[in-house]
Formats: sequence, structure tokens, C-alpha cells
Amino acid sequence: MKPTHTTVSRRSFLRTSAIGAGLLAAPAIISSKALASSGEINFTGWAGYPDLAGKVFPAFEQATGIKVNFTELPDQDTMFAQAKVAIEAGGIDVIEPTIDRWGGWNSNGLLGPWDPAKLALDNYLPGLADGSAGERSRANGELFYVPSNWGTEALVANAADAKLSDVASLGDLFNPDNQVVVRPHSALAAMGRWLDAQGKLPRPWLDGYTDMDAMVQLWDIALAEAIKAKGNVVQWWSGENEANAGFTANGATLGLCWDSTGYNLRNDGYKYIAPAEGAFAWHQGFVLMKNATNIDQAHEFAKFVSTPEGSAMWATAFSSNPVGKGSSNFMNPDVSAYYNGTFDDAALAKLWWWPEQSAEFIAKRGEYADKYKAA
Repeated sequence: MKPTHTTVSRRSFLRTSAIGAGLLAAPAIISSKALASSGEINFTGWAGYPDLAGKVFPAFEQATGIKVNFTELPDQDTMFAQAKVAIEAGGIDVIEPTIDRWGGWNSNGLLGPWDPAKLALDNYLPGLADGSAGERSRANGELFYVPSNWGTEALVANAADAKLSDVASLGDLFNPDNQVVVRPHSALAAMGRWLDAQGKLPRPWLDGYTDMDAMVQLWDIALAEAIKAKGNVVQWWSGENEANAGFTANGATLGLCWDSTGYNLRNDGYKYIAPAEGAFAWHQGFVLMKNATNIDQAHEFAKFVSTPEGSAMWATAFSSNPVGKGSSNFMNPDVSAYYNGTFDDAALAKLWWWPEQSAEFIAKRGEYADKYKAA
């Protein structure tokens, strides 16, 4: 499958707006069943975002009476491993992978479908739960994935010390004059996309996401080239805390990191830059475990994050983009200014959405990442 280039413009909803008590207000539409609930939900999500437990979950509990039991994990591979344990042992209702990964979870028998009648699909901004993204969220006519937030992975650069091309490029990550912090599989994809943009691959990089023979051919090339440049890597990262440490503790001057990393470092002399080849873009959301026990509570949880207030709170916690209509009225103006300073219309048009990745692809990708780290 080719990457989905959603046409939603960040600028249409990440406008500067006042932030205040309204951000913590309860959503306007809450079912009477949820208000009488006093239940709980077991949610497994991303580590490194303290406002989830500090602000979002308390607001959700205040609005619905539903308590969130939160387990933090650093990356999707760890979440997937934990989900495979939980399908036998129980203990997880909802997890938050990205749209390119849930298909592998479903093919492993981990997921159950959402009931659209218990959600509020009209709450979502156009292009996030409908259109091509909506099609990627379904299997056999059933809905398995609903969006929670979205964002990018691009260049975090020390404004004083990073050595950048005239137009910043993914290739700058492999310049020996930079000390870099990278996620192994993203760095290999960056190498592949950089080589592709220069016409140095035997076939398009995207072919590797739909054809495993093409994947091996292309990733062999990317791995070999990345190993040649590996000497400038000072930190591997898999989660937010490691990415930040690469800059603050290990002296990285350049990295390929999530937008939240750049946001967290924005006041410390770092810039967040969309490369010439286009920023990687991700689309994150909720899936329901096949053996979930708190079904109604899980639907109320997903619905809360689709409301204007809940969506703004969730996106603010991740320093990312909200998914709900009307959320711009509740967004932090610092976040709005940060994104608008990085992505003009040209950069938005170049967003490179991670393609769907099968379980076989992910396993093979992990082998390449391990070889890269071990070389």
C-alpha cells in the first residue's frame, strides 16, 4: 500500500488560541451510562508524557466516573509483546499503536472491533477517521482503529552546531560532522528515502513495503550505506526519554526524532526542521483488545479523546496534532506557534505517511535494525 497523504492542513486547526480552564472542562456530550459508570479501564500507552496521568486522565474520570489504570511502555514493539501476553492473561482493554501497525496486531488475533454506534465518528476532523485513513482503519467491514493524535518525525537540530545542507536533508544525518541521535529503523528508512531521492536505488523505496523480495533488496542497500556512516551515532532511541537524553546528556547536534522531542527542546537552542525529502508522518490511535473486559468504558474513553476538549488535551500532552473538530479553540498557543514555524504549505504537501507494515515486514525490519546497531 502506498502511504496515505491525508489532505488535512495543520494550519486549519493549529491556530494560536487562548488556553485556560476550558482545556480541563468536561466534553459537552457524555452518555448517561458513562456518567453513572464508576468503572475503570486498563489502558497501555506511551511512556514519557506526564500530562496524560497528570491532567488528561483526571479530567476523563471527572467527566465520566471512569478510572484509567495506565501502563506506560516506550515503543510499539514492547506494546505488541505485552499485548500477546495479555491475550492469554488479560489485563489490557485499550492500547495506542499507529495506523501502519494495527493490521499486524489484528492478524495475530489480538484485536476486537469497535462498535461505531458507541463512538462519535462525526467528532473527527476530515481525513482522519474517514477517506483513505478510514479505509485503513477497517478490516472485513469492521472498525478496529480510531485516531487519537498525529504528528511527524523530522530533524531536531542544534541551531548553533548542526551541519546542514543549504536545504536541510535526511542526508545530513549521515554527515560525519554531525553527532546524531536516531531510532534504528527510522534511520534506515531515512537512508532509503535519501538514496531514492537521489535516484540511487534500483526501484522505488516504497516497493519494499508491499513486496518482501523488494524489501530485502532495498533494505540491504540502505543498511550497507548506513553502516558506513554509523560512526556519528551517539545515541539510539526507542522512546521519548531516550531521544531527549541523546541531546541533553550525550551531546547530539542533530537527530531524526518526533516533533514532541523538538518541542521539548525548543527553548534550549534546538530547531525542528522538515527535510527536503519530506517529514515522516504518523497517525496514532486506539485499538480494543479482543479479550477486553471494560468494553463500554473503552468506548467512552475513545469518544472522550474525539471531543474538542479531550482531543486538545491529548494532543497537548504529546505536543502533537489533535483529531477532534473544534479542538483549535483549546490548543496551547505555544504548540500552535511551534508547528506553524516548522511546516509551511510546501512542507505540509511533502509529508510522507508511514505505509502499512505487515507483521512479516516488521519482523524483518527488526532484523535490519539489530544488524545496524550491532555493526
